[in-house]
Amino acid sequence: MNELSVNELHLDYGSGATANPILKGVSMHLRRGEVVALLGPSGSGKTTLLRAVAGLESPKAGTIDIGERRVFDGASKLEMPAEARNLGLVFQSYALWPHKTVFDNVAYGLKLRKMGKSEIATKVNDVLKQLGLGHLGERFPHQLSGGQQQRVAIARALVYNPPVILLDEPLSNLDAKLREEARAFLRELIVRLGLSALMVTHDQAEAMAISDRILLLNNGKIEQQGSPQSMYETPDTLFTAEFMGSNNRLNGTVSARDGDHLTLNIDGTPMRGIVRGAGAAVAAGSAVQPLIRVEEIRVSATPLENALALPLLTCMYLGDRWECLFTRGETSLSAYSKHRLEAGNYYLHMPADKLWVF
Repeated sequence: MNELSVNELHLDYGSGATANPILKGVSMHLRRGEVVALLGPSGSGKTTLLRAVAGLESPKAGTIDIGERRVFDGASKLEMPAEARNLGLVFQSYALWPHKTVFDNVAYGLKLRKMGKSEIATKVNDVLKQLGLGHLGERFPHQLSGGQQQRVAIARALVYNPPVILLDEPLSNLDAKLREEARAFLRELIVRLGLSALMVTHDQAEAMAISDRILLLNNGKIEQQGSPQSMYETPDTLFTAEFMGSNNRLNGTVSARDGDHLTLNIDGTPMRGIVRGAGAAVAAGSAVQPLIRVEEIRVSATPLENALALPLLTCMYLGDRWECLFTRGETSLSAYSKHRLEAGNYYLHMPADKLWVF
């Protein structure tokens, strides 16, 4: 069963001749117990879509259903207010009341719903305990760490058991190490509680770690959707491939094509690659820009098949590995190595099925 369904949603900022279309016919669904990440660059429409679902933005066309309730219908001018949608919302800034204790911050929504004091206390204490905050109920937000403040914001969103929880860049205010820990905590919490969650992020690693499914938005439309693994390993478009990983781009020409298999000329070297996505127009003689993930390149001091020979320019230490840059003329490639490489020429092997042409 779908907990959330969005169909052909259109939303503009402004009106008339100055209208700026932000969402251009977006359709998506969220199943019970599923985590969906809205991923995309700034201006792609992901936060606007989340706010439209929450009732904080007014679309001009389309429908939004939460469970079996229709909360927005552009054709019939139905628009249910945000407070009636019963959604949990975690803001990027956490939006905690600085003058209220942790307990009162979490209880705020229940008090608005006129719930009894004893029932409020039970629900708040239960959710604080679930999130490891049971001992912090009487503290104020300024007495908490960033990670603890984030958990309070999540507790406030969960306390009245909403059908869907909306997360707007929930980890962006945390430092790098805490962000990794919070990522694991958030995924474990969502799975343990069986939540249905829609999360906005611009961080592809975060989206892959937490979500069951990714919707990649590009200029107000869904570019591609699927499991994190399928989005990373089998992108349908160049935009998806470039957004979902660290890549090298090369310049070349197509020497021959046999089905989806290509023979390429890259910097005077014959190479084998593969057509991905909507690459049907790629033909012999075409100028192309093959793409390969940085981690797919194997560095060797001795000749290998399907490899470019390039001199080493520099290596950068990343802690668990070195990132090495090889360049000659206009051809540059980055690759990973377990050890720092000495100056010299190297052969950079590229598996044919990982050298993509779109």
